[in-house]
Parts: sequence; C-alpha cells; structure tokens
Amino acid sequence: MSLLKTEMFDISINGRPASVEDLFPGWNQHDRFGLVIDEAFGGIGATHLLQLGMTAYYDVKPSRRTTLTVYPEIYAFHIGKGHGAHAHYDFWPARREVILATNDHREILDAINDRGITRLAVPDRPMRNVVHRPKEEDAAFDRIASAFVYDSSGRAAGSDVTIAGKDKRTEYNPTQTLRPLSELRLNRISSATGRPMKEADDTFLHWIVERDADVTDEDRAFARARRELVKTGGLGSEAYRRVPVAEALKRLASAGRGDA
Repeated sequence: MSLLKTEMFDISINGRPASVEDLFPGWNQHDRFGLVIDEAFGGIGATHLLQLGMTAYYDVKPSRRTTLTVYPEIYAFHIGKGHGAHAHYDFWPARREVILATNDHREILDAINDRGITRLAVPDRPMRNVVHRPKEEDAAFDRIASAFVYDSSGRAAGSDVTIAGKDKRTEYNPTQTLRPLSELRLNRISSATGRPMKEADDTFLHWIVERDADVTDEDRAFARARRELVKTGGLGSEAYRRVPVAEALKRLASAGRGDA
C-alpha cells in the first residue's frame, strides 16, 4: 500500500509531459479501476497504468494509506478462465480477481457494471458490433470516465500515452507476479502500522497456489522474457491508447476469443 508514489512515474500524452490528472481526468475518491485479462499473465502489460490508478486511489484520500490502510478499489476480470494470479498488484482480497468462466460479452460487461468500474483497460482485440443486455451498455457509458487499450507486451500499437518507471520499486509487482512459487518468499510480515499485510495471510498463499494451476512454466518464462523487452536500465516503459468507452466495449467483446 505504501510501496508506490506518483512521482515514481513519468507520463507523456501525445509526446508531451503529462500529469495523473491528464491521464485520469476528474479522478475522485469513488473511482474504481478495472483491468480485463484474457491471456496468461496478460495484465503485466498494463503494469504502470494500473499502478498509477492505485496511487491515484490513495492520493485523492491520503487517510487510505495511514489510518484506514485499505487496499485499492481495483479489479481484474479474467476472461474464459484464470490467467495467473495478479494479486501481488493488490487485487486483494481474492474477490477482486474475478474469474469468469465465459467469453460472453454480456457476462463480462455485467461483471464490470456490478463492480462499478469507472476507469477501464481492455486488451487490444478487434472490435465487434454486439448487443448487450438492455441498459447495461448505457450504464457503462454513464459511469466509465476513462478507457484504455493495452497490449500484454506492454506496447499497444498506435499509442498516445507512454508511462515510464523512474524507481526500481515500480517493477516490484510484475517481478513478484512472475516468480515461480519456489522463489516466492511469503513471509509473515506486518506493515509500518503494525497491521498484517496480505502476504501474511494464509488465504493469500492459498490463492497464489490455486491460480498457479492456470498457467504453465512456459507461460511464465515467456512473460518474464517479454517484460525485459520494455525495460531500459531495469525500468519499464509502456505504451497505451486512450479510446472512447464505446470502442473499449467493442474490443472487450473480442476478449478471450483468440483474436489478435
């Protein structure tokens, strides 16, 4: 919860320096970030966008880091099946990693609406013209304030947003996520406030073990090698596209269908 700070990132939009407010206009204390994942460790490609959503969650209400010590309101939507635990990013408790055993666009949007997502990142998939359940699409249009397209490689084509890490701590979450169980050090540790962290919770370990069955050793090795490709001097730089919500929902409709 206290690992990341906004100043650990450089943001550029259309080639010019930008702020978190430029990235997430009008962010407020009720915002919730949603990340759609449809391939093994796919969410790694949205690392810095997600992490800035996490810092924005705390910055808008600093008591969340201190007296409350709550985890950020972020949700991962795994399409079709689980795609490896992303819980190290603070998708915790486990209900914040939503495993959808379907690629039905209606079920996916229902899940997003149920969690009140206001900032949405979807994988770069072809657009499909689809029909959602009555009023569900309008509910999303009314609530979602920002939408982004990301690529699991960390570099979305046609990007207009670049986010680069400036501190080695910005690579902690992807590094932990991609470590095999044999390398993880899940110690019984406490935060600076004396309150337990998720790593000290038996249910966290059980979740990591359970989700390990989602992926193969080859998946993990591929994701680790791919992460290295976006790094310079050990720090990652990622690219995204801002898109209208209507476009994001059309691309969402192809998630988990094997299209690239």
